[in-house]
Amino acid sequence: MSWLAEAPGLAALDEGARAALLRLRPADLAPGTVLFCPGEAARGYVIVLSGRIDVGLTAPCGREMLLYSVEPGQSCIQSTLGLMGDEPYTAEAVVAEPTRAVLLPKGLFLDLMDRSPPFRRLVFSAFAGRMQAMIRLLEKVAFQRIESRLAGELLQTADEAGRIGTTHQDLASRLGTAREVISRRLEAWARRGWIETARGRIEIRDREALAFIADAG
Repeated sequence: MSWLAEAPGLAALDEGARAALLRLRPADLAPGTVLFCPGEAARGYVIVLSGRIDVGLTAPCGREMLLYSVEPGQSCIQSTLGLMGDEPYTAEAVVAEPTRAVLLPKGLFLDLMDRSPPFRRLVFSAFAGRMQAMIRLLEKVAFQRIESRLAGELLQTADEAGRIGTTHQDLASRLGTAREVISRRLEAWARRGWIETARGRIEIRDREALAFIADAG
């Protein structure tokens, strides 16, 4: 079975595009691998077959913000913009968990965009979905209180038992705020008995209280 069968949408491409893509080979990427940094030119288009790649910003003061994650079937808006507009990267991409991916070199990507309508539709569809997600993120950052965003994030990522394996820094990066802000909110909620915290772990004790905070935003 070719790797195309593992990539959502690629199995339906035209024969010419499929033949060109089959000449590429997947790579296994270890967590912590940096794929690109701010200022670098886009070298290609990454197709994630399994795993996750996080794309984010780091301020001069060291504060981090997660812009989005790229998982199977999703695109990297930074790469698409860089390949089509010759713009350098403004963010950093880091492999978040064991990932299997294929890199389409810039020349092949642009050639397929020119001559393969199915490939072009696939790229633009993924790009549109990513743009919508980015707009929703901007709306949350601009108009929703951090307490509401944090409560919603905990409820969304918790398992059935109410457990979340994460750190204060990871939550801060995902929500676009400082770690100290997250720590203060979590400590206050822990004192009220809404959650229980430990190193690298949070457990929800009162879902209704967090749901009220999330809805209030």
